[in-house]
Amino acid sequence: MLGIIIGVAAVVVMIAIGVGARERIAAQIRSLGANLISISPGSAKMGSVRLGAGGAPRLSEEDAAAIGMEIPGVVVAAPLLHAREQFTIGSTNWQGVLRGVTPEYFSAREWRVIAGQEMTPEDNKRVANVVLIGTTMREKLFGKADPLGAAIRIRDVPFTVIGLLERKGQSVWGDDQDDIALVPLRTARRQFIGTSRANPTFVHNITVKFADWASAEDTMAAIRQLLWQRHRLRTGQEDSFMVSNLAEAANVEGSTTRVVSLLLSAVASISLVVGGIGIMNIMLVTVTERVREIGLRLAVGARRRDILAQFLVEAVTLALLGGILGAAIGTVAAIAVGSLAQWPVIIDLSAVMLAIGFAAAVGVFFGYYPARKAARLQPIEALRTE
Repeated sequence: MLGIIIGVAAVVVMIAIGVGARERIAAQIRSLGANLISISPGSAKMGSVRLGAGGAPRLSEEDAAAIGMEIPGVVVAAPLLHAREQFTIGSTNWQGVLRGVTPEYFSAREWRVIAGQEMTPEDNKRVANVVLIGTTMREKLFGKADPLGAAIRIRDVPFTVIGLLERKGQSVWGDDQDDIALVPLRTARRQFIGTSRANPTFVHNITVKFADWASAEDTMAAIRQLLWQRHRLRTGQEDSFMVSNLAEAANVEGSTTRVVSLLLSAVASISLVVGGIGIMNIMLVTVTERVREIGLRLAVGARRRDILAQFLVEAVTLALLGGILGAAIGTVAAIAVGSLAQWPVIIDLSAVMLAIGFAAAVGVFFGYYPARKAARLQPIEALRTE
């Protein structure tokens, strides 16, 4: 039974870890927001020097407005600027992510304000020095104190905290989404980012949310065509922007996790097969040791199928008991692993039943040969065996 116990326990643990990983990635995808397309600057070329991605600051607020108005299926297009800045309150300071956004950004990311007030279009128009902070930044700067209405300095510029953002957690790329401060877009441009003579309203990114009925591929193609026209690109020229589907990027990681989970489960299943071989060998030894018993039963009228059924039941019972014990041990082990490693584990009841059923099938498969051998013994030969 030990091989079956180890095999079933290993399968339960591996599947629990794999399902937990998929759920974690699904939660991270949900934290990004549904149906999102990200547009970022492409590469640029200065003489013979090719700059990397983001080297062509061609995106603008006008591009975001055009995408929102002209492309069917687009719910909202939110431009943003970003930087890392030093945040200070009293003697406490912290360096975190600063983003300049418009109110549309909250709709695109489905990011709620859980305390205080939301950013308004008026805040952006009047270049207000107001800020909304994430939960991590709140903990680093304020601890458990109420941040609403407090004055903080961002690169020595005073700002008033007007809102606290809901917790988003870790992104699929491993970033802490809550270590963030959001200020009006025009405020970020004037106070921190500065302007460019060539493109006074440039932005670092445009986040596009499209409707459920719209196709991601068609929307992305329409965005590319519109930006080609707006940026006056000619055939053969390199794109001055990059368009990507955030859900696709996250799903790649999810697919990888599923493959690894299946691979680990397959490796763990080998233990079940090894356990089945162990059961077969033990049953063969049992047949040898119980030859006189088998002969006596046959002599007093037992049929061959009775002997076959007896040994099959014994093999399946061993496998089932091993499977049940293995499932119990695997469940406890999975919970322990999740607690120690701070990793989400989800016990899939269907996977547990499948492992136990597979263990019973192993008992039938590997128990049949010894049972058949026992049933084919001749009574006279079996009785004279010492």
